[in-house]
Amino acid sequence: MDKPVCLIGTESDGKLCVQQSALQILQQIQQPVVVVAMVGLYRTGKSFLMNRLAGKQTGFALGSTIESKTKGIWMWCVDHPTKAGTTLVLLDTEGLGDVDKGDSKHDTNIFCLAVLLSSTLVYNSRGTIDNRAVEELQYVTELTECIKVKSSDEDADDSSEFVKFFPSFIWTVRDFTLERKIDGKDATDDEYLEFALKLKPGKSKKVMEYNLPRECIQTFFPSRTCFTFSFPTAPENVSRLESLDPADLSSDFLEVTDRFCKLVFHESHVKKLKDGITVTGRVLGNLAKTYVDTISSGAVPCLENAVIAMAMIENESAVKEGLDVYQSGMEKLKDSFPLELKDVSSEHQHLSSMATQTFMKSSFRDTDGKYLISLEENINKLFDGYLCQNEQASKRQCEDLLSSLSAPMMENLKKSFYTRPGGYDLFCKDLEDIVKNYNSQANKEVKAEEVLEEFLKQKSVDSEAILQADNQLTKKEKKIKKETEKASLLQQEIKAKEEKQRQLEEKMEAEKKSNEERMRQMKEKMDLELRLQREEAEHAMDSKLREQAALLEKGFKDKADMMTQELEEFKRQNAEDESNRAKEFTEMLENFNKRHEESMAMMMQQHKEQMQAIQKRPTGCCIM
Repeated sequence: MDKPVCLIGTESDGKLCVQQSALQILQQIQQPVVVVAMVGLYRTGKSFLMNRLAGKQTGFALGSTIESKTKGIWMWCVDHPTKAGTTLVLLDTEGLGDVDKGDSKHDTNIFCLAVLLSSTLVYNSRGTIDNRAVEELQYVTELTECIKVKSSDEDADDSSEFVKFFPSFIWTVRDFTLERKIDGKDATDDEYLEFALKLKPGKSKKVMEYNLPRECIQTFFPSRTCFTFSFPTAPENVSRLESLDPADLSSDFLEVTDRFCKLVFHESHVKKLKDGITVTGRVLGNLAKTYVDTISSGAVPCLENAVIAMAMIENESAVKEGLDVYQSGMEKLKDSFPLELKDVSSEHQHLSSMATQTFMKSSFRDTDGKYLISLEENINKLFDGYLCQNEQASKRQCEDLLSSLSAPMMENLKKSFYTRPGGYDLFCKDLEDIVKNYNSQANKEVKAEEVLEEFLKQKSVDSEAILQADNQLTKKEKKIKKETEKASLLQQEIKAKEEKQRQLEEKMEAEKKSNEERMRQMKEKMDLELRLQREEAEHAMDSKLREQAALLEKGFKDKADMMTQELEEFKRQNAEDESNRAKEFTEMLENFNKRHEESMAMMMQQHKEQMQAIQKRPTGCCIM
């Protein structure tokens, strides 16, 4: 993108809406995304900082008046400067607290969306982080009412799980002119932030009101840091930056903004969904639409529901992508038809594995294997179709070969060359030469035996007429030759059936290998998802333990003791979730094995019936 576009705008009725043009851009981004959203009061220079993060001087709209310039949420997608194979998505949000809007709920929704969509949330303020600054971040206290984790119990407070999914938090302070000292000692930006978020002891209403936003920030954003801009960047200066050349800016100014950008890039990670699922541009677009549609309907966005919705969309796309990989490869192979069955089966196994791999890369939460089954069934249908096309190509080639080899015989038949004494033996000799040449040239064709069987049946009509017209042969000799020809035809019929049997066995072996590879990839995918779920839970638990330790250190023993019960419940719930997920995976593997066994049983039955049909046929004739 060479410039930002509006991702989320406002309709005439005031409801938020996702812009289709922005969704189309995100749909094209298959890479993982790092999403940095910046929020803050209007006219605090957010857009300028976002332009710097994009590595540009201009882009996001800058303003020089007291009017908020950015409306809704604007998006700019650029290559990540430090993470190869990753796209950096910058979200510049509408300034909070603009009195002209007249709807405080609108600000809450914008803040909520920034939290839900980002992997790093940058809060931009001016001056100092004092009580007023913390109170201006009131939206954080409303998150428990505006975001749900689970859909099972709408009244339950599941905010303790926010830590699993919320973005890292960076508080930037513009125009910071104070000395960073705590108890007379120099302090870092992070130490300054933690000091500003320090809770007060006591249970009075005033103390509770003071502590509430601080507790929310500490609980919801355990991964937090601070960056102070220790030089003035007044609005009138910011407004001029749009037209200034970077060479005209002071080296101090550029150095500080560069340090800010490096901090953001370092602190920002790839956006993840519940259970550690990586978010691509396409998923981010679908998430934005899901959340905005939910908010516009008056409902509360639910992370669990969003994951389920994303899983359905992504898994359907993953099936299509897998089929495209398989089909495009088989279409290339089709140009070489006819081929031996083993060559077609070998490429089928290879492409089936690639298709499954493609599916696994972007699919998630396919807990009952529904979408993988769909991929498998569609691949098998396509494979049967390509086998049929290969057989048709083989049949045409074999028929053309026989037509060419038998052309002299056909010419002799037209001239009644064989209608004479001794003509039958001449006919049989020519037919034998045709079969011999045909077998040497078409012995690897999948339809070779079947086409030859049909050819010999057709020629048996001519053979019968020539045999009866051959006066050189006695009645008994004619009978013997007729029975010999019948035995020869029967033998060819058996060879054709045996070839079908061999091809069925080859197909069964190919299916067995494909299933083994599919199961291997499924096991890898399941192990990965369980590991990500476990790591997510461990990360959240570590954050809570650090929060509890900090409370104890600061003398809030009552609050720390209350957290002990919460931690036990958190641990129990994580163990239960992991156990349930493992059971789902086990059942899924068992179902796939059962389906494979049923499919193989059907093939074995077909194999058995074909064998019985061959065994029932006589293998020769007794001449009396």
